[in-house]
Amino acid sequence: MTNSSPAPALSYYQKLVIFLLAITQFTVVLDFMVMSPLGDIMMKSMNINTAQFGVAVSAYAFSAGISGLLTAGFADKYDRKKLLLFFYSGFVIGTFFCALAPNHFWLVAARIVTGIFGGVIGSISLAIVADLFDFQQRGKVMGFIQMGFGVSQVMGIPIGLYIANQWGWHVPFLAIAGLAAIIAIIILIKLQPLTAHLALQQENTVLKHLLHTVTLKNHRIGFMSTALLSIGGFMMMPFGSAFAINNLKISTHQLPILFMVTGVAALISMPLIGKMSDRVDRFKIFAIATLIAAVVINIYAHYAETPFWIVLVTNVCMMVAIMSRMVPASALTSAIPAPQYRGSFMSINASLQQMAGGFGAMIAGWVIVQKDRYAPLEHYDWLAMIATGTMIITIFLVYRVSKIVQK
Repeated sequence: MTNSSPAPALSYYQKLVIFLLAITQFTVVLDFMVMSPLGDIMMKSMNINTAQFGVAVSAYAFSAGISGLLTAGFADKYDRKKLLLFFYSGFVIGTFFCALAPNHFWLVAARIVTGIFGGVIGSISLAIVADLFDFQQRGKVMGFIQMGFGVSQVMGIPIGLYIANQWGWHVPFLAIAGLAAIIAIIILIKLQPLTAHLALQQENTVLKHLLHTVTLKNHRIGFMSTALLSIGGFMMMPFGSAFAINNLKISTHQLPILFMVTGVAALISMPLIGKMSDRVDRFKIFAIATLIAAVVINIYAHYAETPFWIVLVTNVCMMVAIMSRMVPASALTSAIPAPQYRGSFMSINASLQQMAGGFGAMIAGWVIVQKDRYAPLEHYDWLAMIATGTMIITIFLVYRVSKIVQK
């Protein structure tokens, strides 16, 4: 599908909403993403193995997924601004408790609380985007909002690593909680109520609304594509820093540079990919990017001790390819539900994304073997091959999504 009609110009308020959603996404993504670069520090300081760290990562994902399913029936029954503020406030509290966690048990408990609230925020944001922006605008909007991913790597992760190296891994979570609290106040003041979808509701009960959302065939295809899209990425992510340090022999001082440069690449590429996906067939962009990503991750996973500049270039290529998948796929999926089902569809979609990611992280924890805290990780290449298989299947599912959107 080629998006030939010109996208309408964005109003001042729409630009403000993009900024608020992007900075909200920044904190939520950073809270989750920072677990990967802190992984090596946390495993050594808490004396936990790869399987235990995989549980800590997947605890957030599974709790977020369950929360999304439980709240899906309510997602279209309330003002989206109130929902966003409620769950974002819970996210702030959960992240604060992560900073206070004294051991592995309490860390997992805090990650569960954070996931219950944080996992729903992305779906509410996507529903707001679908409510306020035309389909022709959404690729660009998704690109800007997902810049939170890039900014978290450019600024958040390197700063978080520096702070963790100086004062311990607890402090980055405290900083995220403080920043998110300020953002919640801004949202309260600046974001207008979003209630237009309330007049379109047809089901009288929450359960009927939820069941209707799940049983629609087009919705199920969107859910399946999102779940498989998440599994592959989450397999590689949790042990990225440990692999770089213990296998590629990247130093702890080079690691922030690696994440920062990769984040800059994402920051530059995402708006460009978003604009491109508003002009070119989104499925074609996704398919080409998927094939490139599959090749790059398999090359990277087979590296042994490698010069830093080669690791840097490979990471940049990998990140750009992954972002070139996520932006068009998100824009396509957002067009599947009708307005009265957007909130519940996005909630279920986000919950499946989180649970699939948690499943991927658990698989990684089972597959990866590390004989001691300083030994190289084994079987990282196995993860790359498993991820490649899921990527190939996802191409077929996203193709079906694109056909649904064309109708």
